[in-house]
Amino acid sequence: MNWSPYQPTADAPWNLRRVVHLHRRAGFAASWSVIQRDLGAGPDASVSRLLNGNAVDAPNDLDAMAETIGDAAIASSNPQRLKAWWLYRMVTTSDPLGERLALMWHNHFATSNRKVKDLRLMREQNELFRRYGRGQFGELLSSVVKHPAMMLWLDADSNRKGKANENLAREMLELFTLGVGEFTETDVKESARALTGWSVIGDRFENRKARHDDGELTILGKTQPFDGDQLLKMLLGHPSTAKRLAWRLCKTFMGEGVVSKTAANDLADGLTENNLNLGWAIETVLRSELFFSDANIGSRVLGPIEYIVGAIRCLELSETPPSSMILAQWSERIGQDLFYPPNVGGWNEGRSWLNSRSIIARANFANALSTGQLWHPARVPSLDQLADRHGADPNERIKWLATLLWGEAPSDVIEETVSKMNSMKDASLPEAASLLLSRAEHQLA
Repeated sequence: MNWSPYQPTADAPWNLRRVVHLHRRAGFAASWSVIQRDLGAGPDASVSRLLNGNAVDAPNDLDAMAETIGDAAIASSNPQRLKAWWLYRMVTTSDPLGERLALMWHNHFATSNRKVKDLRLMREQNELFRRYGRGQFGELLSSVVKHPAMMLWLDADSNRKGKANENLAREMLELFTLGVGEFTETDVKESARALTGWSVIGDRFENRKARHDDGELTILGKTQPFDGDQLLKMLLGHPSTAKRLAWRLCKTFMGEGVVSKTAANDLADGLTENNLNLGWAIETVLRSELFFSDANIGSRVLGPIEYIVGAIRCLELSETPPSSMILAQWSERIGQDLFYPPNVGGWNEGRSWLNSRSIIARANFANALSTGQLWHPARVPSLDQLADRHGADPNERIKWLATLLWGEAPSDVIEETVSKMNSMKDASLPEAASLLLSRAEHQLA
């Protein structure tokens, strides 16, 4: 099966379950209108909308508003406001896949403002993820590793002839390209020498040739004088880089234990043949039979940002968006503090997202959503009006809500939720949403 294109069959029909799966995995969930539209349009058109960046309608002034919020964040020197800027984009964007990819690259090229201490540079780096995140990996890699945010984060500016600093070289080999076990300590030391001269002057990259070590180096078995660009070119051509990228994409879009070693290698081979074209690989995965397989659906733990933004988007709360400053506080509580990854390796993801503290935090977030505490001033979301607008049966609104969230409504879950609602005084649909958002089923997408 591997990456052969998905075609609906009797055993794997194009249904609500697969439409919701597509949006939860490739974006941040979708509204009922979008789900119904894509159910009728079929998989090819639905995937194409995501790939083309027009999966949903967005405010006409989104870019201008985002620019204003971002500029204000930088002027304020308040990191919370920069986090709010990105969350606003994720909640309101017409290109959820683009923002999902920016989040993925933020983890791949994990950089923390804890050390950079420059919100403008952090925002610039974030924009690079958005600009190059679905193009040629070579352009993305070069732009990110030469950007001052990364240079400062990994002390690259102190790397000079006779005093090589290995930080950037090590992470470039271990995290950004080849991966663990694909190089030696000598390769790291020699790569650091190749990168000497790369500097930051006036918050901009500059190659200071007087600082460069132009001696003969041996890197990955090849001996010659290397500079930084020649090192990048060699790393991009190494087969382990394609395997590393295939791993990253599978970790983002595929569930645990779904992709075989053979399938991962096939995707890596395709990346190599396509000059590390990320767009080709993303499209291959999202259109594949494996992506829409039963094994893949509901097999990946939602990260905190995915959990938060997905709830806002599918419940159409972005029409009157919650306070993005409050959302930023919740993302930190649940375990993902934007622009402050825990270390150079980023967040571990997967099952690491779920521990006793984070599970409680997710339930508390669901309660805050249902009681209107995400807005300032507080306002309880009008989910009954939402259900009315979409023609939900008044007697089966909990079932409709579960279908909106998951693409299906297991009878035992509905019965249990109805029972809990009946035990509450004046229970409402927002409270039902809180119960469903807190369930184990919702933590998997």
